Amino acid sequence: MDAHSIKETIQEKIEYKYIVQRYDKDRLDEIVDLMVETLCSKRECITVAGDDYPASLVKERLQRIDSTHIEYVFECLDKNTTFIRNIKKYLLTTLFNAPSTIDSYYTALVKHDLYGTGSHFY
Repeated sequence: MDAHSIKETIQEKIEYKYIVQRYDKDRLDEIVDLMVETLCSKRECITVAGDDYPASLVKERLQRIDSTHIEYVFECLDKNTTFIRNIKKYLLTTLFNAPSTIDSYYTALVKHDLYGTGSHFY
């Protein structure tokens, strides 16, 4: 598959034409471009969050990304208040982790919303 085909596949999978209406197009395009770049990589290992992973694992995770993961990534970016030195590495890490962490993130968020920080139900 060439880069153009990969980009089209990603855009279809993340429902680009709909999600671009909700989020900044330039930011969304950066994410798509990073995914394409990573999926096109010929390297055997790809570094994510300082660790080297087999490229096949990184690519498999990125291929699982859909619109809910993209929304999750934007939410993580928008809530982050710390300075990000290397946005490309941060985005790749967030994308890589999204399929593994999205359920726990939203479960914790719901619990927080239901029970708040000061209320305890026993």
